[in-house]
Amino acid sequence: MTVNKRQRKAIKLNTQSPTTSPSTGKKPSPLLETILTSLEDSKAEDTTHIDIVGKSPVADHMVVTSGRSHRHVNAVADRLLRDLKDAGEGTPKTEGMPACDWVLIDTGDVIVHIFRPEVRGFYSLEKLWSVIAESEPA
Repeated sequence: MTVNKRQRKAIKLNTQSPTTSPSTGKKPSPLLETILTSLEDSKAEDTTHIDIVGKSPVADHMVVTSGRSHRHVNAVADRLLRDLKDAGEGTPKTEGMPACDWVLIDTGDVIVHIFRPEVRGFYSLEKLWSVIAESEPA
């Protein structure tokens, strides 16, 4: 398996790969696997998975990804919602679908952010969570 520049950055930011969790050494949950597979199938770009177990009471995982345009962000979000429903996860809370600059999908244990590249660069969620990870004692 080759590691691209974005994946190296994700590892440096204390994020995890979709195959194993650094905090537990276990495979990700079926919900997280469903999400990552759906994003890959819908051609989402620069997908980053951040393990926020113990860092936030809101969720255990955060997934940040990009779509190339408003239409692509909408298609990625639509596909993810359909795949979650087909997997028996119900209908998660969703924000931002009308504008499709930034769509947030909250499944409870996993929060998914789907951005247009310009909006993702402006908010820099990965940078925010890397600062939080560095400030915590090891």
